Amino acid sequence: MSDPKPLSRRRFIQRSFAFSAAASLSGCGWGVAPTTQDPVTGGVSHYLMVGDYGLAGNDADQTSVASAMQAYAEKWKIKADALLMLGDNFYGNMPGGVDSPRWQTQFEQMYPSSIFDCPAYALPGNHDYQNSPQSKVDAELAYAQRGNTRWRMPALRYRFTFPALNPTVTFIVLDSNMPNEKAQPIPPAGSNFYTPTDAERLDQLAWLEDSLAQPLLTPFLVVMGHHPLYSNGPHGDNQTLIRDWGPLFVKYRVHLYLAGHDHDLQHLEFQGHPTSFFISGAGGAELNTLGDRHPGNFGSEVHGFSHLQVRPDVMILRHLDATGGLLHKFTKTPNGVVTIVK
Repeated sequence: MSDPKPLSRRRFIQRSFAFSAAASLSGCGWGVAPTTQDPVTGGVSHYLMVGDYGLAGNDADQTSVASAMQAYAEKWKIKADALLMLGDNFYGNMPGGVDSPRWQTQFEQMYPSSIFDCPAYALPGNHDYQNSPQSKVDAELAYAQRGNTRWRMPALRYRFTFPALNPTVTFIVLDSNMPNEKAQPIPPAGSNFYTPTDAERLDQLAWLEDSLAQPLLTPFLVVMGHHPLYSNGPHGDNQTLIRDWGPLFVKYRVHLYLAGHDHDLQHLEFQGHPTSFFISGAGGAELNTLGDRHPGNFGSEVHGFSHLQVRPDVMILRHLDATGGLLHKFTKTPNGVVTIVK
């Protein structure tokens, strides 16, 4: 399924771009369509997610998004079951690795336990695969082992379910960094970036199929990785993931794939594909410019975060801006029916 077809009915989701009066006067740029407040109701499981957030030396946008997440949780009295950290957790240098002060300033204090008293499930992005001066991936794995933190990264791939009593969703977390992919080429000689080997790619692929083949004991199945399979962002589609993971998503009818990497917010649906592709990469890094490779799908070039609600009969997904305003919302049932709310 290397070239899926976008939905052919009316434009699947109205893009959230609106050419603003100010932009038209200046002759350039896109404005953002006004957002709305969307009341959060129902005693269901809640997961807040953010990707591409941990800039070194300039955390203004990360702080803005994190503050909006806190205000959103407090306003709607959300007790998050988990935070989902979608990679590029730390850009740039991280002296001290597992002992770096950035753990406090850009994780523990940025997403405080007073508001988010829950585990934060993390995975590696391409910027985490950097020696700065030592491996940030190794530091993230080691920090999770300390036992006195909400940071969860037990391995580069793992599986968990929520909630503990009568779970409704199974999560499979993957390392989407590929050894030689056009969307993420091999780092040049002398670079302090690195990637997994092809043998590690194949080992994870075998693990993924084994994990997907296990009996599903929850209504919903969600896979998480840093890189999107399909994207209207500047990195484009990831042909390695499409080749390796795409057929498995179809075979085992994965409901939802969560990713970051492109610094924006997206939602893509394709005819005949059981998986909704949901990108939340606007947590603090400089924003990207969206294209229209897959027309008719949602995209927004703003900083923000996302919210997943799960109950036995439905998933509810929202993209929210850095004020907590609603940009986009849809629902999905266990049998795959998608309904666009906004």
